[in-house]
Amino acid sequence: MRELRVVEVESDGSKIICQDPQSGEKFRIASDERLRAAARGDISRLGQIEIEMESSLRPREIQARIRAGATVAEVAAAAGVGVDKIERFAHPVLLERSRATELAGAAHPIRHDGPAVATLVESVAEGLVAYGQNPNDADWDAWKGDDGYWVVQVAWSVGRTDNLAHWRYQPGSHGGSVDPLDDLADELTHPETIAPRRRLTPVATPEVAVETTPDGREEVTIDANSIIGAQRARHDRRGEDDGAVPLDFGFDVERAPDTAEGSSSDESSAAPTVDAADTDTDSSSPAQPAGADRPRRKKPRKPAVPAWEDVLLGVRSNGNS
Repeated sequence: MRELRVVEVESDGSKIICQDPQSGEKFRIASDERLRAAARGDISRLGQIEIEMESSLRPREIQARIRAGATVAEVAAAAGVGVDKIERFAHPVLLERSRATELAGAAHPIRHDGPAVATLVESVAEGLVAYGQNPNDADWDAWKGDDGYWVVQVAWSVGRTDNLAHWRYQPGSHGGSVDPLDDLADELTHPETIAPRRRLTPVATPEVAVETTPDGREEVTIDANSIIGAQRARHDRRGEDDGAVPLDFGFDVERAPDTAEGSSSDESSAAPTVDAADTDTDSSSPAQPAGADRPRRKKPRKPAVPAWEDVLLGVRSNGNS
């Protein structure tokens, strides 16, 4: 790389003339803000100027968007530059958002009866446990709203549903306060009112294969063996799970006639005989056999629950499996 030296400045000051000491060749350089920043050694200003020239957003606008909640990828797409060009300006603002999240989590939620003794982090953890969720799986974030206050968000997912709760953070004594902005945030602000829910247990996902037939149609094949195997394994573990809840499909199962008759005959034969000598001699009321004044009680029978493989394959269970 050849070195140049400044030899003169044009009369209007817009250009600087440099010369190669070896060849004597002269070069003209624009005397713009970039050259002045380079002469001062202001590297950060040079980067800002580069962004301003390549991007449709100025660095201040980039930081404003990040502070308002936008991601680095979203701002890079809006500016039309790479993510690496945005990260240098986004990093300090992201640290600012992270600090605001910590401060809001240590603040006290505003309840119907006044500020809570517990912090927002403690209230949210209690509420998520009541929802059947793990508090460690929740994502926290914060950004500055149009009114100048920081908004803190707690997000978690249940299946394919995303749940979002928001509070407005107001600095103050004893950690400040947070005011719920939506119904879900209000519920988490009062975690003692949330009815406890059972945590869902994930089930095995069957293997699905999609094939294209020669005529262009798509056929979907499901591996039933994997479903049946997983269901049988769950049946085997059912006896070990003390918290298992029996399924009730609402089937109205009546006793078979032969069973009813057999029970009637058995009860009749098992009924004790009464000796006339042991009864009262009152001729006005006939002797009643023992137990005749008590109604017969039907023995409840648990409805048969079809096995999962029977439902899947359309096979009627024989009741012995």
